[in-house]
Amino acid sequence: MRVLPALLDIVAALPIRSCEDFDTVAALANYGVNASNFVTGGSRASIAGSPAENDLAARDENSGCKYACGTLSLLCHGNTAFPKSPAYHLEEAGFWSAVQAEVEPYCFFEPEDSVAVAVTILLSRLTKCPFAVKSGGHAAFANASNIGGGITINMAKMNEVKLSEDESVAKVGPGNTWYDVYTALEDRNLTVVGGRVADIGVGGLTLGGGVSFFSGLYGWACDNVKNYQVVTAQGAIIDVNHDSHFDDLLLRSSRRAYPINETDTILNALVDYAYDASSDPDAALIVAFTYAEQSGGYLIAADLEYAKPEANPPIFDAFHNASYTSDTTKIVSLPDLTLEFNSSNPGGLRETYWTATYRVDLDLLQYMVAEYQVQTNTILDVAGLGPSFVLQIITTDELKNMARNGGNPLGLSEEEGPLLLLNIAFWWNDAADDERVLQTCQTILDNTVTYAAERELA
Repeated sequence: MRVLPALLDIVAALPIRSCEDFDTVAALANYGVNASNFVTGGSRASIAGSPAENDLAARDENSGCKYACGTLSLLCHGNTAFPKSPAYHLEEAGFWSAVQAEVEPYCFFEPEDSVAVAVTILLSRLTKCPFAVKSGGHAAFANASNIGGGITINMAKMNEVKLSEDESVAKVGPGNTWYDVYTALEDRNLTVVGGRVADIGVGGLTLGGGVSFFSGLYGWACDNVKNYQVVTAQGAIIDVNHDSHFDDLLLRSSRRAYPINETDTILNALVDYAYDASSDPDAALIVAFTYAEQSGGYLIAADLEYAKPEANPPIFDAFHNASYTSDTTKIVSLPDLTLEFNSSNPGGLRETYWTATYRVDLDLLQYMVAEYQVQTNTILDVAGLGPSFVLQIITTDELKNMARNGGNPLGLSEEEGPLLLLNIAFWWNDAADDERVLQTCQTILDNTVTYAAERELA
């Protein structure tokens, strides 16, 4: 399979510092939207063939959003959804985390091109109606890609996946999920450096970093974007780009489950992998500790991915020294593998993510896992609790490849590696338990960071 690492063309709505005298009304007029009546009490702007309205009797806290959303509805009626409508309820159901789905925007808007995004940003600026941008809607916390009382811009209709003539560049709209992208390219024996879970959106992952199954070979997703199409706070549509490359690879996957009494063996294997991974950049590894209510105890899961169809690559030998309870080793396509990861990340629950980065150290890892268990034990009575403590290595190969397209946007360097990346990922059922769960996650993070800092490992 040929890989197009960093060849994505994405639309994002990003604010930049602007001049005080910027004329938002004039900028909207350049897109054919007459918003000159906003300051005089109009209920929405006008476009060619429609009269301006000035029927808003008095301003209130919702007037700005009423004007902005009303204008968007006039421009693209079928793409704007208001509360209590079937379309609005359908939009609410499109978020992975229940914490996000509870947030109620004044309206949802689905642009079909970058001009519609620009108009939305300018309307937000004019009316002071806040906005959020949703790509896949897979963030855990409230207001990440949904905003109370504002405009939630859902990129779902901007879902193009198109190859350049020489098939060296994939143009990918921000409304795609990674499964959409991988399946669209699979028939041409092509792929891109992207996410590991099927339903995660292209926009959020590439803007936030983006660990890939192929990061040892190419770095993270954010390091492999050839072109971002960006809408600025002035409504300008600009391109930001750099050079890229491609290569060949295939994929092998394995998920092994281990009893918790194999903790020391697995942590030793994780440390060995951290320092040996540079010898085999085809390898990718995720180690997760979790509590399984059905089995009444903690367990360990290790995802051992390999970018070639080899059943037992030596880089994972240390993980074979531990006794395991299940093993799913197989050769699998990239789209199918993301579906497997999707099944272990169910939607509709209350979710929270916490993260920190440390230097790799066995004593630190042992403390971190013990602290995770101590704190999690205090909330095991929480209904539907799924407490995962996920450990990944940022290898020296990843760090090196992050920089080869002009520098790493996360500010990391090869000399710092290898590094340990922690993701505390808890889910649960009821809002009544929010405070307890969030405080537990905060305590785990604070205590592990303090322990690491005292040893110059953070």
